[in-house]
Order: sequence, then structure tokens, then C-alpha cells
Amino acid sequence: MGGAWPPAAAARAVTDLRPVYALDSFALLAFFQREPGAEAVADLLRRAAAGEVRLLTTIVNVAEVVYRTIRQHGDERARDVLARIDDYAVELVDVDRRLALAAALVKGHHPMAYADCLIVALAQRLGATVVTGDPEFRRVAHLVAVDWLATR
Repeated sequence: MGGAWPPAAAARAVTDLRPVYALDSFALLAFFQREPGAEAVADLLRRAAAGEVRLLTTIVNVAEVVYRTIRQHGDERARDVLARIDDYAVELVDVDRRLALAAALVKGHHPMAYADCLIVALAQRLGATVVTGDPEFRRVAHLVAVDWLATR
């Protein structure tokens, strides 16, 4: 049995005690469209840039932000939003088999959008708090902590 113990990833996980937040598409859209809740998301982005918190979302949720932005504001604005997401300290999580199936389990028991289920599954995996204002998350508030954004 060679190699360092504990493995580097496990050591980071144990020593990284920063609060972890999973950003739902609702939170990202509120920020980029300057809707209610935008300032709370901006504060989290500032805290993440300062290294105080970890922010994550899935690539599927980013894709949802992009297609909704295309529908409402066009391709150019969507490209700008995507570039800005890449500039922020938000970790983009690819959807692997384990996350996809964990989200399917949530979806099987709770009637909500699959992208929302991915955020729930990600939050469960990492012990993260979901950041959203989407009322669909009331259905799963017993499964994960939710930081509710203002919607007015």
C-alpha cells in the first residue's frame, strides 16, 4: 500500500471547514438579472472570492441559466453571463453517474425539475446549503438546508 495517508482529497475535505453553498439556477438568474435576492447572491460571491465560503453549482444548472438568458435577452447576453460565471469563484460540478442517479432518486419522490434535483443531490453529497428562492424547494426542505432568497 503506497502513497500518502490520508489521500490529498480527503485531507482537503477534512481541513476545509468553510461553509458550502450550492447555487440553484434561481439564485444565479436573480443575480445576473438584478432581481430580488441579487444582493444576497452578490454577497456570497464576494465571500467566495475572499475564500470565506465555497460556492458550487452543476454544469446543468449553468446550462439552464444560459438557455433562459437566451430566451429572455438573446445569445450575446447569454455569452456574457457564461463568461462572468467563469470569472466568479463558483465551482462548476460535472454530473457524473452517482450525482445523476442521486438526483433521479430525489426526482422519483418529489415532483420538481430535474436540474433542481441535481442541486439537492449535490447539497446532500457535500453537506451544502442550497441557495434559492424557488418555491419548489419547499418540497425538499426536509432533505437539505435551504437559504431562502427574497423574491420581492
